[in-house]
Amino acid sequence: MQTTAARLAAVGWARTPDRQTIGEAAAKARAATIYRAPEIIGTSPTSWEEGARTAVEIAGKSLRDLRVAEVIKLDIKVENGKIAAYRARISLSFKYDA
Repeated sequence: MQTTAARLAAVGWARTPDRQTIGEAAAKARAATIYRAPEIIGTSPTSWEEGARTAVEIAGKSLRDLRVAEVIKLDIKVENGKIAAYRARISLSFKYDA
């Protein structure tokens, strides 16, 4: 027969020495993570939205655990007096593996 403490530990409610439950300690450990947020530029011949989407989709093929994409700057590439491309500069955060 299991003790009450063992049953509580099995479901994440046992207390650590500082009186946190194991579940609280695990949540605190998950909260202490490191993220990186490089800037990338996506381009499109039709729109800034498509440029941003393209940047995130391509980055997602090589980076795991993408978190937040923030549009930093929008600009247009001009060639011969006409719009050649819409460019979206994005700060894209992802979590480092532990």
